[in-house]
Amino acid sequence: MQLNANQVRQALPWPLLIEALNDIFTKNVCAPVRHHHSINVPDDPAATLLLMPAWLEGEYLGVKLVNVFPGNSLRGKPGLNSNYILSCGKTGQPLAQLDANELTSLRTAAASAMASRYLSREDSSELLMVGAGRMGRNLIPAHMSVRPISSVKVWDRNEDASRILVADLNAQNIDAEACEYDQLETAALQADIISCATMATNPLIKGEWLKPGAHLDLVGSFTPTMRETDNTAMQISAVFVDVRAGALAETGDLIIPISEGAITEDKIIAEFTELCSGQHAGRSALPDSANAITLFKAVGDSREDLAASILAYQRSV
Repeated sequence: MQLNANQVRQALPWPLLIEALNDIFTKNVCAPVRHHHSINVPDDPAATLLLMPAWLEGEYLGVKLVNVFPGNSLRGKPGLNSNYILSCGKTGQPLAQLDANELTSLRTAAASAMASRYLSREDSSELLMVGAGRMGRNLIPAHMSVRPISSVKVWDRNEDASRILVADLNAQNIDAEACEYDQLETAALQADIISCATMATNPLIKGEWLKPGAHLDLVGSFTPTMRETDNTAMQISAVFVDVRAGALAETGDLIIPISEGAITEDKIIAEFTELCSGQHAGRSALPDSANAITLFKAVGDSREDLAASILAYQRSV
């Protein structure tokens, strides 16, 4: 079975995908550290092959293959292509090949929505989306699926991108408004939930902008030199992550403030395995929970890919 991007999207509605992610983090999944392989490409920059395996013993085996070819930009072709192969965990027989670009985007947004379900206030109604790219387009409906969002503001360095996304949201009868470049602070001060999905290397959201009870969702910053928020935000927030080991090794949002002595590794209160299993109750377990500021940092995990691929396969057979 082959599932293209549109078929993957159709097979993964937000409520079912979020529940699948929640369930996978309560199971004993084998998820080795991802493999990186450098590949020489004649007359081009070196390429990279990423392999991200995960399996449920006796049930399913999956691996995401990501090909990163920087030289493609000169050819007008995407520099990243990825596929997911799902196999039977008993026989090794291939079951499905899925478009992993779409799979990754959807499961990433669903993970943020799942975190919001544990960490944001239940009455959160105003969402600020920082970043109007592919992820922003998925994060908005994902967050709307778990909280009563009635107003969306969109900010992007590229104001045209913000306006295009807002027009698309308005066409879906979503109350959305584009923020001017210099209005980020004003929008952040009002937001119940702030979701960031950018390529920023310097903080965009400042801790002093976060109002009592706010929830900050950080999806960008996937290298040690990238960050979307500042030390103050990390200091004043109750910090949660999807996976501790990955977060402490991969994202500048944690690595930089730790290296500067602003926080320590102990600042992380819980990860998904603890939230999803009920070991930590999220916002409701925090002192002064109504006014607590929560922060979720995502780095991604192969368990999320496995859960999404299993759900897509089961809904498509």
